[in-house]
Amino acid sequence: MDIKEILAPSDVLVGIRTSNKTRLLEDLCRRAASILKIDAEKVTADILKREELGSTGMGSGVAIPHARLADVKKPFGLFARLKSAIEFDAIDYQPVDLVFLLLLPTAPAGEQLNVLALVARTLRDADTARNARHAADPSGLYAAVAQSQK
Repeated sequence: MDIKEILAPSDVLVGIRTSNKTRLLEDLCRRAASILKIDAEKVTADILKREELGSTGMGSGVAIPHARLADVKKPFGLFARLKSAIEFDAIDYQPVDLVFLLLLPTAPAGEQLNVLALVARTLRDADTARNARHAADPSGLYAAVAQSQK
């Protein structure tokens, strides 16, 4: 699988301003639900429920909030770079500025773990993260993650 299969250039955001983790997740969930034409409250509830189990902040300023939803037919990503890093309860206690919201179908868990691993591997790469942080606009941010697959 390629990251381009779960992330479209139009689903990349740069310079997002937010006051906190919950507000950010609510905003991203509303946007994703609108794109997928599914219930925003359900998406938000499932993402926040997953976050209560443990932070999806994986360290190095990156978070991958994710949830499995019956209304999602194929993996969907929404990638945002924040204007300023925020507290996210990440495993390394560092603030987060790169957030990849991942919505997955309720299909077999193995397939979902592969998609989550792909996103994590991509964003854990130091060159990819650096390029993402220096991208001037959404197309540059998309290119940073899409080109990392080559």
